[in-house]
Amino acid sequence: MQNITTDFNDRTIKYEQLLENFKKLLKANSLKFTIQREVILETLYNSDEHLTPESLHHLIQEKYPELKTGIATVYRTLSLLEDSNVVTSLSFGAQGKKYELGAKEHHDHLICTECGEITEFVDEEIEKRQHAITDELGFKMKDHSMQIYGICKKCQEKNR
Repeated sequence: MQNITTDFNDRTIKYEQLLENFKKLLKANSLKFTIQREVILETLYNSDEHLTPESLHHLIQEKYPELKTGIATVYRTLSLLEDSNVVTSLSFGAQGKKYELGAKEHHDHLICTECGEITEFVDEEIEKRQHAITDELGFKMKDHSMQIYGICKKCQEKNR
């Protein structure tokens, strides 16, 4: 896998820049730029959800029924984007992964182990503490991810 130096980690990247970077990434990996691949990127960019490959494929088929976008193309494109840090994934063990575009403001996740609901949150105190820890230990942090697993309020109430 050929990687290229682009600023995919800019959390507020505009779609036009993201698309240009994506085209460079494809070229660097000897892959063709296709409308199907662009639609995958665009759908991820415009989604506020954490998508499984199957749900992403379903959204694309609903919005662009005339396009022949196979599930294998979705998986391969997500793999390339994840390997290049364009998308991030949350693993659900045997249930697979859910993806989101990495070009968003930094946030962390609360993940319900019963229903799979994902709640995003930002906590400046946690961020400050993580930076203090890395500074204290002489560690240069490039990125980080926090995932807290538990049971959401709805599932707790349902189980009472």
